[in-house]
Amino acid sequence: MPIRLVLADDHPLILAALEQLFGLERDFEVLARCQNGEEALKALDYYKPDVLILDLRMPIKDGRAVLREMQHAQCPTRVVLLTAAIEESEVLEAMRLGVHGVVLKEMASRLLVECVRKVHAGGAWVERRSASQALNTLLRHRDGQRDVASILTRRELEIMRLVAQGIRNQSIAEALSISEGTVKIHLHNIYKKLQIDSRMALSLYARDKGFS
Repeated sequence: MPIRLVLADDHPLILAALEQLFGLERDFEVLARCQNGEEALKALDYYKPDVLILDLRMPIKDGRAVLREMQHAQCPTRVVLLTAAIEESEVLEAMRLGVHGVVLKEMASRLLVECVRKVHAGGAWVERRSASQALNTLLRHRDGQRDVASILTRRELEIMRLVAQGIRNQSIAEALSISEGTVKIHLHNIYKKLQIDSRMALSLYARDKGFS
């Protein structure tokens, strides 16, 4: 079975080049070419492709909007971002929204083909040093959050997040519908479990683990 693709980019020449590129490979089938986010979402719903190759910046609905709707709909199609430029923060956001691969348009076309094959097989592919750093940051945060979640209770995690956002005890108590004294007890337990001794240390710890 070929890898079934939908292509989404607002430049017709790029779409044509992509279709030609994958047409030269025996293990790919291009199902649709889309020039904006709305067309991409309609193609996803109609064709249910294996992989969507998506430009980040498009009219009507951009790549982020497409990713958010895909996430909301729990769309199983795997996504490769193909973009001219991308910031580390955008890579992190894209990964959180379910992107599995990121390739810059300046890279060799063979790398895009390899990326799509790897993503279709269940892997991840991120080009460029800054993007790799972003992925490492995301993975470190995920590992850190998993570790902390095994130590703290759900309520303690909620309080730690609020502390990291700079919210004081009284406001935390109001937000969680508990007494300020109970917040202080939870904080004492959090400090003891994490072996830290201050509110500032807890805020720094939470941010380092990606909880803020």
